[in-house]
Amino acid sequence: MKKLQGKTALVTGGGSGIGYTIAHTFEAAGATVWVCDADTGRIDQLNERDRNIRGIVADVGSENDVQNLFESVLNETDGTLDILVNNAGISGPNGPLETLQLQAWLDTLRINLISAFLCCRHALPVMKGQRSGSIVNLSSTAGTHGYPLRTPYASAKWGIIGLTKSLAMEVGGYGIRVNAICPGPVSGARMDRVIDDEAETRGIDSSKVREQFTSQISLKCFVEAEDIAQMALFVCSEQGARISGQALSVDGHTESLSLID
Repeated sequence: MKKLQGKTALVTGGGSGIGYTIAHTFEAAGATVWVCDADTGRIDQLNERDRNIRGIVADVGSENDVQNLFESVLNETDGTLDILVNNAGISGPNGPLETLQLQAWLDTLRINLISAFLCCRHALPVMKGQRSGSIVNLSSTAGTHGYPLRTPYASAKWGIIGLTKSLAMEVGGYGIRVNAICPGPVSGARMDRVIDDEAETRGIDSSKVREQFTSQISLKCFVEAEDIAQMALFVCSEQGARISGQALSVDGHTESLSLID
């Protein structure tokens, strides 16, 4: 039997990357899946290409967009929602803290942390009424380590773990589980951009930055989006029925993010 047969799921930031892979993994496991993304082009492509996944344009850092998103999804599901994956995020600015602009800090917190609050706020009344549900918040190894030159991102991802653990305590009595997944460096275009930005900030070659990342991972390799999707599937299925309030690392055992020489 498919692990999520008959379940409904919403994945934010699902137009590409980890979110897109999670959405497809859930759909293959039997769930009815909605995704949202702020990029209209990505959603248009998804709706043309993936008939079994519904795409909606939404900026989950916007309270109005989140309200409209949940109204659209719940109208189609007759008011039910079994799974919420708060995946939407941005890399944020790179550089010494004193050089960073306030607006860049605020944008990083808005998309990476406040969006999870907004989406949880809309999902919880539904899940409490059902007395069941699973919420997965995407944190990062940057939510468990210091991350020089990426303070806004690390602050938001540490915040996600605080949100996760506190919310799990609030809602566990309703049969709702809340977990965080902490990916390490994930292969793909986004990580390539992070490496290039880091290299430019430090004035070194991108290959040197990539080498430093992998040298601090016990398995000496980046993880794949599919690795993250499989963890999300596990904790949202019956196999993960007694797992809540956890920050689950999928990172090849990343020992440090201290890349400064």
